[in-house]
Amino acid sequence: MLTQIINKASKQLDAKLPFVLYRKPNSTVVKAGFQSTTVIYNVNSFEEKGFVFAPFNSESPIVLLKFDDFLEETYAFNSIASKQDINYPSATEGKEKHIELVKKAISKIKDTNFKKVVVSRKIEINCTKDPFLLFSSLLQKYASAFCYLWYHPKIGMWLGATPEILLKLENKRLTTMSLAGTKPYEQDKKVTWGIKELEEQNLVTEYITNALENKVDKLLYSKVESIRAGNLWHLRTKLTADIINESLKSIIQVLHPTPAVCGMPKEETKSFILEEENYDREYYTGYLGELNFKQENLRTTRRKNTENNAYKSIKKVSDLYVNLRCMQLKDAKAIVYVGGGITKDSDPEKEWKETVNKSKTMLFILNTT
Repeated sequence: MLTQIINKASKQLDAKLPFVLYRKPNSTVVKAGFQSTTVIYNVNSFEEKGFVFAPFNSESPIVLLKFDDFLEETYAFNSIASKQDINYPSATEGKEKHIELVKKAISKIKDTNFKKVVVSRKIEINCTKDPFLLFSSLLQKYASAFCYLWYHPKIGMWLGATPEILLKLENKRLTTMSLAGTKPYEQDKKVTWGIKELEEQNLVTEYITNALENKVDKLLYSKVESIRAGNLWHLRTKLTADIINESLKSIIQVLHPTPAVCGMPKEETKSFILEEENYDREYYTGYLGELNFKQENLRTTRRKNTENNAYKSIKKVSDLYVNLRCMQLKDAKAIVYVGGGITKDSDPEKEWKETVNKSKTMLFILNTT
């Protein structure tokens, strides 16, 4: 499986040269981009072309891989059976500290204009497993997620399986989503949402709608729907619009970081996170994906007896995903990142359990590979 891509990526890793392997949701095609130098390129105008890897802190540099070689390869999908008893590092490791952070966030919401703030933590686990095997397991387990393995020798190695689109832009047509609320998946059981989850999801939708309202035309949004991502349920609303006079850069600036990973109001909650979490999220809750790729469509005419019965149309596409359900591989360790949205109705104990449930997305891969 993926013999050509993994052989090429292994040589690239041995030579300490940047690369990314990725697969879009519900696809059986893995794409791989390779950069032939260790130069760190950055995104400034968002008119650049390449694979973006952006941090949570929007003031930090955005990394761009420029592909000197590119491969695509299909793979056979073989579902991995769910494992109920995941070897969690400790049932209480980091619990007290995280609960205190949640309580501090709730207090801040009650005392200020905060409507929601997202707080997170990291889990460190000893890991010397082959990153390509981990990536292959992600592909098999999380078919509906954007799965990736990203490496730059001067920055590090990350991999993940995220369910959330930041945005997709095809020429001038924009698609984005609000994703919030989390419940564990239980087989043969219908998901039931509480007031806290519904309010949290509505806040994210409301923020995105207001942020885009004066920048786009024909803004439409879908009904709220429940979607499954691995062993979790989420609430999602899709939004579409036309971009006429705005740049991609200006759209990303108002969207990132969204309330789904930061909070409302954005700047104040971001400052709270940077001051109170006591660790650097780095690229967790940032975004990643294709920037200004060209996509070729072959269209056929309906008229018969036409010599030129097909023609090509080329459109410019940017396809960016929020970096959730991810981990960093560093110094023989896997660093798993998890968090959750806090509102005035949050229960600290339940918020802790939510991070435990979210961590199982990556821990499952570490335990079954």
